[in-house]
Amino acid sequence: MAVQTRLTMLNTMAGPDFIQAMDQFALWGLEVIDLKDHIYGKSISDLNADEAEAAAVVLKERNLQVYSFSSELFYDDIEKGEEHFRTHHFNRITRLLQAADTLKPTMIRLLAAQYKHRNTYSFSMDYIHEFAPWLIPLYQEAVDRIHEAGYHVTIENECHDCIWATPSEIISFFHELNRPNKVHFTYDVQNLWQMGTYPSLTVYEALKPIIGFVHLKGGQQGEEGSSLVWKSSLEDASWPVEELVTQVVRDQISPVICLNPSHGKLKEGYVYDNLTKRDLCYVQALLGAQQ
Repeated sequence: MAVQTRLTMLNTMAGPDFIQAMDQFALWGLEVIDLKDHIYGKSISDLNADEAEAAAVVLKERNLQVYSFSSELFYDDIEKGEEHFRTHHFNRITRLLQAADTLKPTMIRLLAAQYKHRNTYSFSMDYIHEFAPWLIPLYQEAVDRIHEAGYHVTIENECHDCIWATPSEIISFFHELNRPNKVHFTYDVQNLWQMGTYPSLTVYEALKPIIGFVHLKGGQQGEEGSSLVWKSSLEDASWPVEELVTQVVRDQISPVICLNPSHGKLKEGYVYDNLTKRDLCYVQALLGAQQ
């Protein structure tokens, strides 16, 4: 029997106040949550023990479970070097795991790093091998540590100067990471689009072997070219949202699909009212038609 795909979104999409946002999650009928920031004024990576306990009570009272910790760890310029990454990112895993022991996420997110010479190297792995050979071993160490604590790891692509701009870069990185049972890829559809790879079923199929989580954002291209220009709802997006969501559900590779707010400029004449609720209703309808 097929497992039902569930829907979530970042906690901040329901509002900047944590408790009010969790009330809204409950009203929307959501069961799982992706915790990122604005949790008592802090990011998920910086919660102390008391704040994590307080958040756990709020979630329990609303029958909400944590699916993902969306940490910002490892999102930094690799030109800053290994010691910077170890001090400012790897060493913060300790506190993150302390919060995880209280809030019990299914997975913990790390972000793909970035580098200032993105436009100089067409294949990021060449740059990493030459100038940052420590990067993949540090990711391996982080993945092993989180996995040993009892949590799965996901690594998400970002949208500015990211080491991942193409499926081949992502696949090559995961091949060298060599942690197939401990970590998977979060495919943020719009982020990869902003890095130059337009969303399509062909791209999805190439990445499918390593995907474990899918993030959805809307967005429209301009009159010339296929680059993202305008912020939009998922229903009005330029890329094939319905086809991709349908395939993700059929393949059962992302037990939870997560909504994110769209990037892009505001388009004159476009109605942006209630965009989060519109995206929520749209994807709920897509999932309902498939399950």
